[in-house]
Amino acid sequence: MRIGFIGLGIMGKPMSLNLVKSGLDVTVFDINESAVEELAGLGARGAQSPKEVGEKSDIIFTMLPKGEHVASVVLGESGVIYGANNGAIVVDMSSISPVQSKEIAEALAARGMEMLDAPVSGGEPKAIDGTLSIMVGGKGDVYEKVKPYFDVMGQDITLVGDNGCGTTAKLANQILVNVHIAAMSEALTLASKAGIDIKKMYEAIRGGLAGSAVLDAKVPLILERNFAAGGRIDINAKDLTNVMDTAHSIGVPLPLSSQVLEMYHSLMADGKAADDHGGLIQFYEKLANYEVKGVSQ
Repeated sequence: MRIGFIGLGIMGKPMSLNLVKSGLDVTVFDINESAVEELAGLGARGAQSPKEVGEKSDIIFTMLPKGEHVASVVLGESGVIYGANNGAIVVDMSSISPVQSKEIAEALAARGMEMLDAPVSGGEPKAIDGTLSIMVGGKGDVYEKVKPYFDVMGQDITLVGDNGCGTTAKLANQILVNVHIAAMSEALTLASKAGIDIKKMYEAIRGGLAGSAVLDAKVPLILERNFAAGGRIDINAKDLTNVMDTAHSIGVPLPLSSQVLEMYHSLMADGKAADDHGGLIQFYEKLANYEVKGVSQ
């Protein structure tokens, strides 16, 4: 089976590299030519356009920042849809809105092609080691054809339902992750300014009900003041915008999500768009006029 991969950013590069390392025939494209050259040097085939990826692939994965980018590379001029054969499968692993995902799936179906929406969770570390959680929407038989390749990139892979269900599950995931980061930031700022040793507090609570994967992933980085992006603030703001748009369209108020989105907008206005979303703690530190430290001073 010939594999295509479009989008070689923070997540897409290690995901596509895992496919290459597994011995698959992988054709890659990105507007960043150096990223294409890097993957080509590691065993992939470089392409000049999404259309060329479609021509050389039976299954085409996309991992892009926004829905408009996915629509452009799949349906736009020189898009995948104009190069891929009848029966080809497009698997969008980006985090976009369910409405956009369904529209792209319908356009592909009209040309005899299939689509799965399969957003991921786990950030850059799990993309690198191939243990991402993957939430899939689409037909069961199409999912079974793609499952072996999901297994190369992920560990917990679930077919949630029809087209759009994977992206909807990712919206719910993003609520849980980002609101949790905000709650963690509140707690760390309070405890640190009160004089508690945060490292010891973290060890004390991580095994109880307040413990979580978010806590384990973000607290050590915060204490190191390491805000290098595994999941960028601006990308998570985009995800929460999709959350709010979807919620408003079906009449679901989301007060916590809306507050976190505003915090992200504040940080972006402060020049921190490219920081990791764990950098949300900087919003609270600014309010409290205090920097969280690993050991009480």
